[in-house]
Amino acid sequence: MKNHPQFDFWYAVNNTEIVSTPEQRLETFGATMVNYHLVTELMDSVDKVRVREGKLKAFRPEIITPPSVTDGMLEGFGEEARDYADWLRHNAQEMQILKYGFKVQKKEINDYILSDSLETVVNRVKDELAERDDPLGAVLVGVDRPWEVCLLKLMVELVQNSAPGNMQDIQQQNRDQKTHFHQTLEKAFLDASRDASRVQALADLLKKNGLFECYEDRFFAVVQASK
Repeated sequence: MKNHPQFDFWYAVNNTEIVSTPEQRLETFGATMVNYHLVTELMDSVDKVRVREGKLKAFRPEIITPPSVTDGMLEGFGEEARDYADWLRHNAQEMQILKYGFKVQKKEINDYILSDSLETVVNRVKDELAERDDPLGAVLVGVDRPWEVCLLKLMVELVQNSAPGNMQDIQQQNRDQKTHFHQTLEKAFLDASRDASRVQALADLLKKNGLFECYEDRFFAVVQASK
């Protein structure tokens, strides 16, 4: 298989089983450190099982909206993909996609070999993880080489379990920010209507947020009233 890296990749993906996933979903507004336990049979030995314990860092998810899709993101894709991205930019501007990033922490890997059956070792690892009561622990069974590919299935599982909650958190934060800004804006209009010296601060606030044209009539009504 060494001469067929693509075959190695799919062999690893198709022979990986997620035994248990973290109870806690990925953080919405920060990085998450997932503690994985990968159990694999040695390829050239009988009843020799390797256990790798390591950390998988999930970075804070980012929102990608169609208007933010640039040609640079589509490098290597054909014209059809570019045409579709252009259509999205103009017709689906409210759509939001979460982008997740992961990194295997190489320095955190603990590797040891046990002389026992695969099933026995998996059950032992599950029991040890249950005793630790680790909400971010995961157990998976895969191949000994290329073992890092096995973590892809774990990444997919983490995203599927976390994305709905992450999106809700982000949408709620956006609503809170809009509410706060609306309150700030209304106070600025009120202050300007009571004190002419605050009119410039109101103008600056509107221009900074690209809203001057939207509130232009109301703004000049305040200016007129203050004279």
